[in-house]
Amino acid sequence: MMLSDKDAAGESFVSTALFAPSGRVLCRFSCGAASAVATKLAIQKYGKVDINYSDTGSEHPDNIRFLADCEKWFGQTIVITKSKKFSSVEEVLYASTVSVSPKGARCTTELKRIPGDAIWVLGDTEIFGYTADERHRVAKWSRDNNERIIECPLIEKHLTKEDCFGILERAGIELPAMYQLGFRNNNCIGCVKARDNLDYWKRVRKHFPEVFAHRAATERRVKFTINRITKNGVRSEIYLDEIEEGDPKGADPNIQCGLFCMSEADALIDQANSEVSGNG
Repeated sequence: MMLSDKDAAGESFVSTALFAPSGRVLCRFSCGAASAVATKLAIQKYGKVDINYSDTGSEHPDNIRFLADCEKWFGQTIVITKSKKFSSVEEVLYASTVSVSPKGARCTTELKRIPGDAIWVLGDTEIFGYTADERHRVAKWSRDNNERIIECPLIEKHLTKEDCFGILERAGIELPAMYQLGFRNNNCIGCVKARDNLDYWKRVRKHFPEVFAHRAATERRVKFTINRITKNGVRSEIYLDEIEEGDPKGADPNIQCGLFCMSEADALIDQANSEVSGNG
């Protein structure tokens, strides 16, 4: 696998896979803006590609509209895969003893990683929608998974998520509803990997109170909190149903959910924001 981009220090992002390409190109479409543009670029490069979307059953219903719009833009069909065991994040959480941990979230494994890996064949070239500011994540993942061949066209072309928004708008495709509601990513509603960011959960509570209530009940059932706050230099847990009232004031964390996530759970947690009591 070769990522032809270079960082500011001139380091080339090159990784050699253990196996030769099979000839199939598999685009990992997530209903996010970045993955949509990455898929379009792959089609421009390769022509016919396979496009996969893992339906978690817990994303915004507007994703159906966005997916259909993208199919027209691509001129190709998107194949939808689902877990054979669970139909939603809620079902996964109900069957779990913890909602999220430093090792990641079980819902990612059950609803995205397992269905996604089921259609992957050794030698496939996988297309991911990681952007110019995420090249370090790709380099690390490639070193740890050198049996897989991946390409990230957005990194190669130095495109950011904001660039992808503009490309979609110029193509006449309305952005997914989650972006328009102020969420940074078009992930599952109430993503349990949004750790230590009370503003994200205030936004969920504001727009999706039923989902918020379910996540809060899950926390109490498993006795494990998604969020922690720092007060007077002391780190402590806070349950969702203890978050003070009020609308969100800050930006959401950059929450990623896909095949990269399990190996990067620690990095995700390190990037999460803490909230000092009284500033919420």
